[in-house]
Formats: sequence, C-alpha cells, structure tokens
Amino acid sequence: MPGKNFFRVLGLLPLYIPPLAHAIGLVYLFGNQGLLTTGLFGLIPGWNIQLYGANGIILGLSLYCFPQAFVIMMTALRLTDARLYEAAEVLGSSPLRTFMTVTLPGVKYGLINAIFVCFILAFTDFGVPQVVGGSYNVLATDIYKQVVGQQNFSMGATISVFLLLPALFAFAVDRLINRRQTSQVSAKSVPFQAKPNPGLDRSMLIFCSLVVLFILLVFVTIVFASWVQSWPYNLTLGLKHYDFSTVGGGGYTAFWNSIRMSLYTAIFGTIVVFIGAYLIEKSKELQWLRSLNYFLSTLPLALPGLVLGFSYVFFFNKPLWSIPFTHYALVNPFNWLYGTMALLVIATTIHFYAVSFLTASTALKQIDPEFESVSASMRVPFYKTFWRVTLPLALAAILEIGIYFFVNAMITVSEVIFIYPPTLPLASVAIINMDDAGDTAAAAAMSTLLVCTSLGVRLLYWFLTRGLQKRTQAWLAR
Repeated sequence: MPGKNFFRVLGLLPLYIPPLAHAIGLVYLFGNQGLLTTGLFGLIPGWNIQLYGANGIILGLSLYCFPQAFVIMMTALRLTDARLYEAAEVLGSSPLRTFMTVTLPGVKYGLINAIFVCFILAFTDFGVPQVVGGSYNVLATDIYKQVVGQQNFSMGATISVFLLLPALFAFAVDRLINRRQTSQVSAKSVPFQAKPNPGLDRSMLIFCSLVVLFILLVFVTIVFASWVQSWPYNLTLGLKHYDFSTVGGGGYTAFWNSIRMSLYTAIFGTIVVFIGAYLIEKSKELQWLRSLNYFLSTLPLALPGLVLGFSYVFFFNKPLWSIPFTHYALVNPFNWLYGTMALLVIATTIHFYAVSFLTASTALKQIDPEFESVSASMRVPFYKTFWRVTLPLALAAILEIGIYFFVNAMITVSEVIFIYPPTLPLASVAIINMDDAGDTAAAAAMSTLLVCTSLGVRLLYWFLTRGLQKRTQAWLAR
C-alpha cells in the first residue's frame, strides 16, 4: 500500500491532542450547530448523530485511544515470520484461512493488549465525557461532580474505589495473559514482505485514508473554530479568541505554567525512571525486592489519573495524620508540597511512570550484562561503566522517555484537576473551565496552542537529536 509513512505519522496525531480537544472538535462537527449536523450550514443534507450522550463519548474515546492501539498493533504485526505464510501458500490455504490461522494467532497477544489498554483508558478518562457526555453519567465525571460541585470528598473516594476495581482487574488479566506469550520471532525467522494485491491494496488505502481524514478533520475543525469570530453567525477569521484576558481559566499564564511543568516533569521524570530501571535490571542482590519494585513500577498503568489525584489530596493536604484507635497524631512531613509546582510534577511523573519505566527497562535488557562483569573484573567503578557505556547505548530510549513525559504533561488533566492551586493554573485544566463557562471557542484556541506546542517540541527534538543519535548509535549500523 502506498503512503505507509504518511499514515504512520498522521495515525499518531491524536497523541498530541488533549482528550477534551477531541470532544470540542466533535462538538463543532456534530453538535447542534455543527458543520456536519447543519450540512455545512444548509449547503448539503445534515447528519445528526445525537452527539451528546453515549454516541459522543464512544466517538471521542475512540479518537483518544486510537494511537495507543495503533502503536501496539503495528508492533505486533511487524514481528511476522514469512515462513509461516509460505507454508500456508504451499499447502493451498486460502487468504481468509491464512488470516484466521496464521495472522490472528500471531498477533493475539498484541490484540489483547490493545483491547485492555483501550478499556482502561476509556473507562478512566474524564475529559471526553465531561464535554459531550450530556446526561449520560460515567464514574469519572461523577467523581468530579461530587468533589468539585458538591465538595463531597467521602462520596468521591467511594466512587474512586469503584473506578479503580475494574481497571485493576483488566490490568491483572492482561498481565496473566502476557505470561503465556511466547516468542514469535526466532533466529531463523525470515522478515515478511507483502506481495502486491491490487484489489486489497486499494481497499486498504481507501480505509486508511478515511480514518486519517477523520482524524485530520477533527484537528482542522479545532483550529478553524479557534479562528472564527462568532460560530455559526460570523465565520470571518481572526485571532480574537487567542486573547484570553476576557475569559477565565488563567490564559497565557496557564499556558506557560503547563510548559514549565512539562519541562520539569521531562527532566525529573526521566532521571528517576532511568535510575530506577537501572537499579532493577543491573543489580544482582535482593531478587524479591527487585521483583516488588518492578511490579510497583508497572502498577500506575492500572491506576486512573483521577484516583491518583484524589489520593494526593488526602495524603498531602492533611497537616496531621491521625493514628487509628488513639488520640494521637503525627505531623505530615509532606504537607508543604501541597499546592506547589513540585507536587504537580510528582503526580504527573507517577501517572506516566509505567510506560517510561517499561521503555527504559527494555532498553537496558538489550545491553549485555557482560559489560558490567568485565568492568568489575577490571576494577572499573560502576559509575564509570554507567557513564561511558550504559548511558550512551541507552541514549535513544532516554530521549524518547523525556519527550514522552513532556508531551503527556502538556495535555494531561485527570491527575492534576484536584491538586492544582489557584496560583498555578494549567492550560489543560483551563480548557475545562472555559468550556464549562461556555467559552468553547477560547477552549479550542487553548487546545490549538497545546497541540502546536507539542508538535513543535517533537519536531525540535527530532532536529536537535538526529546527529547525536547517529553518533551514539553508530554501532547498530556495523
């Protein structure tokens, strides 16, 4: 199929768009005064999908979860042994039977992983249901209403438990299934090369084009809506909505706070993740403790951001910790962190810790332990080996972890919605506040700023590090 690289790049575009922005784009497309609902304002027949409710939530979360499933399935399908397909062809198997007996079994673990990842993301997401949910209640928005709307922290904690249990169950099932996974690629494997099939290739090109077109349509609609003077009455373009002085949410102060928080998270989170992964993968003592740390490092995958944020309120906000069944209390040594940028950075680091840890752990597993053994036999201090060998070999993974933290910190909402102080507004939270106040166009403008910043940082990262990665990863080309 032509244009594979083009589709790979655009398929990942939703990663850089805040979940709320997906919903805002759908509002401008399928809302009561949306482009498609009104048929381009009467030019063509309208298409009303009844956005507000389950339809809007499913459509918005499908956009939000698409890139995660896309990456997992693309990785699973790439590891394909051509010998299996050659054997099927020699035995006279039809294309459909080959797909059912070779392709699907080969990617079943990747498919299951994608299903569970999407389930956890959709079950715990707060942004999309908040904007397009209407009267269709989900647990994530119920927590927000109980805590922010009614100041009922006890009920919020109770709902958090119900939000946590299915996510933990899905995570546990996913881990059990992955234990049964076996290697799909051996030393004798032959890389699969797809043969031209004009009919199938054209069909898949049309399908992929429609998917990417819809992703682009939502993104372009967000940008367009932020430029329109007054939707749908005055469609002249301008930058009126980028003047945030007339709306709530914090404006450009919130935007710069988000950039600061993302930068701090990228630096602090990358250091903590890589050191933690290094200690687990390269140390030899206390196997039980290393196994426990590995489990705890992957646990944030199953913890909803809202639950994490809510737990920080209870843990850091109390000046004193009461001792059960006594009249005594302990001074909370971490209380000073509450309402600071440091806590926002810690919360964001923990929320996105698991994926970064698995990336660092995978990179370190690919480095032969003989480097440490030889260094020890030659009495070279471990820190010299770490600086001169381990760090350069794992540099590509370290840089990817840093950019992963930065991009996700820019658009995250769930774990910071309860703990950000009024003196430190954030852009992602400002989008919620502006949308709640009816300033949807301003929310679209802030979303556009976040997307452009994330994409710009990604491009800048690629431009600045391509030469560095070539030098440090030159051994791969030998």
